[in-house]
Amino acid sequence: MTTALIVLAAGMGTRMNSDLPKVLHPVAGAPLLIHAMKSGAVLEPAQTIIVAGHGADAVTKVAQDWDEGAQIVLQSEQKGTAHAVDMARDALAGFDGDVIVLYGDTPFIRPETLQAMQSARAAHDVVVLGFQAADPGRYGRLVMAGDTLDRIVEFKDATEDERAITLCNSGVIAADATTLFDLIAQVGNDNASGEYYLTDVIALARAAGLSATAVTCDQAETLGVNSRAELAGAEAAFQARARAQALEDGVTLIAPDTVHFAHDTVLGRDALVEPNVVFGPGVTVETGATIRAFSHLEGCHVSRGAVVGPYARLRPGAELAEDVRVGNFVEIKNAVLDEGAKVNHLSYIGDAHVGAGANIGAGTITCNYDGVMKHHTKIGAGAFIGSNTMLVAPVQVGAGAMTASGSVITRDVGDDALALGRAPQVEKPGMAARLFEMLRAKKAKRDKGAK
Repeated sequence: MTTALIVLAAGMGTRMNSDLPKVLHPVAGAPLLIHAMKSGAVLEPAQTIIVAGHGADAVTKVAQDWDEGAQIVLQSEQKGTAHAVDMARDALAGFDGDVIVLYGDTPFIRPETLQAMQSARAAHDVVVLGFQAADPGRYGRLVMAGDTLDRIVEFKDATEDERAITLCNSGVIAADATTLFDLIAQVGNDNASGEYYLTDVIALARAAGLSATAVTCDQAETLGVNSRAELAGAEAAFQARARAQALEDGVTLIAPDTVHFAHDTVLGRDALVEPNVVFGPGVTVETGATIRAFSHLEGCHVSRGAVVGPYARLRPGAELAEDVRVGNFVEIKNAVLDEGAKVNHLSYIGDAHVGAGANIGAGTITCNYDGVMKHHTKIGAGAFIGSNTMLVAPVQVGAGAMTASGSVITRDVGDDALALGRAPQVEKPGMAARLFEMLRAKKAKRDKGAK
């Protein structure tokens, strides 16, 4: 069955107390909206419709940066969830398939849950996602009659008996597109809030002789984010799940609670991660690599056998081949390090290619930025870069070459050559003693004048 997604993302999120639209607040390095879109992507939707409102331009950019085919429709006035879904009517005109409605502030619905809803559609006209709540609170209640979902009652409108029901509504719903929009056209706003509730389509469907049912999931999947506290809770929930999955996959986390993952972190089996490591988006660490304590990685690839850290920073574009060593207080950005290369101490390697087996001495910097443009540095295989070398790009150091410590290298260095680029040392006997004597006399005179 062909499927389309409608993701509701128009709310202001007043309780977030933020200029940023609620659905763009991040969890694990990605906006809430992207988490929702990723969950739905497993269904290989023919169309993805984002219903935007507050901050629509920003929401549009984020959605289409992740999925350039996503369509944006505007809900200029927030009149309820049924009204929001109805904004997608024109975008889905003529669509022959199912629609699943998701929420941009509900990031954790598993793809398997959506697949179960899709399967349930084979036997029912409308399928709703529900969950058993430990504390039902103000959730809408699912009123069942056996396997049939009879209606959904919002808390505000529920009787005492209905409020005692613990099977609650997540808001996620699936139906044939024609059926869904026909039912929405019948939804009224005669309720405590004066809004058009999407939940009303169930009673309308049953009155029309259509079948409805509920698929259930764990309550944690339905976690919605409406405040900063709930955002922090969502982050904690994601991290707990990611850590547990990493351990299950054969990754060694020495202190799991101190390691922070991004939404797309990939760690190979037998990778070792020491305490207080942060993974930003876009990181892949292969089998058998070691990430040592207090390192920060983002947008990079670490091959098997490589060791990173402690206190290392890998920025976007860092590509580390097998058995590379990147040590303490080293930053790598947009650079390729070939097999066995070493950058062990206090160095910055940016916009560069470091050849196999090359050794980069402590304090080395590739001077890649001239204030306007970035320039590239190439270091050949087996080269030895002396400590405190400044490589002023664009520049190339040949294979097997060496630079003397403290050099400023501004021209290409040939293979197997030694390059020295520093001022000669000058020694003046007795000068230090005379200089100290002069400075002490000046200080004494200043101190006397201050009294």
